[in-house]
Amino acid sequence: MPFKTILAVVGVDQGDRDIETAIGVCREIGAHLSVLVLGLASPPPVGAYAAVVSDTWMEEREADMKRLAARVDAVERLVAKEGVPADVTCEYAELAWADTMAGRRARYADLTLIGPDLIGDGPLKHNILNGALFESGRPLLLAAAGHKATLRPKRILLAWDSRIEASRAAHEAVELIAAADEVRITLVDPEAGDLAQGDEPGADAAAWLARHGAKVSVDRLASGGRSVAAVLRQHAVDCGADLIVMGGYGHSRMRERIFGGVTKSMVDEPPLPVFMAR
Repeated sequence: MPFKTILAVVGVDQGDRDIETAIGVCREIGAHLSVLVLGLASPPPVGAYAAVVSDTWMEEREADMKRLAARVDAVERLVAKEGVPADVTCEYAELAWADTMAGRRARYADLTLIGPDLIGDGPLKHNILNGALFESGRPLLLAAAGHKATLRPKRILLAWDSRIEASRAAHEAVELIAAADEVRITLVDPEAGDLAQGDEPGADAAAWLARHGAKVSVDRLASGGRSVAAVLRQHAVDCGADLIVMGGYGHSRMRERIFGGVTKSMVDEPPLPVFMAR
């Protein structure tokens, strides 16, 4: 599908690098930029000292709201100066609700971009990723530091294991895959057989993508005792990939979201830009 609206989520204390990254991607494909600026609130005081600290808490909230408004103004000036079509909104909530705020806003975009500064912000990053992956139904792009974030990649590594998450990611990225010069469908320790990945693991995916015009090849790799994430990272570097396309794995337990092992490794330290869907 075409990406006409890209959402960038930033914290109130972040610099401009993530916004500038999102602006570059939007300019590349002629997309609208939607920015959500998140201000994190301290939880309300409770217990015996609540009455004593409530005035201080209110003063802190008022100061936070002023900082949030100032950051929104700064972002609006930045996107206006860059001349990209954009809208800027803000939310002020406790950290525990940041995933809901981000997920709800991401439902009105085609893609959520997580920039390098947000990737380095542990607690906020994981909340935003939780919302983007589990509460929006839309894909996301992890823009790794030191690499050009792009939605026009020349070489793509598609991490494939025949599961529904991988299929969803491939379908969401099918236009990128079809337009690339080279697509490496990569399987780590694939299991052949009717109840696994077919007699030739990866062949069905290759045939489907080839019908879309993709220039595909299949790489079946042995882990050799290494983690799947480590194998994918090294292979992406070896084949000069511009983008990794993969499914986002995890499960929900009440309001807690838990990433699977490969997903967690990739979101903690993306080796290059990663396009992810669930």
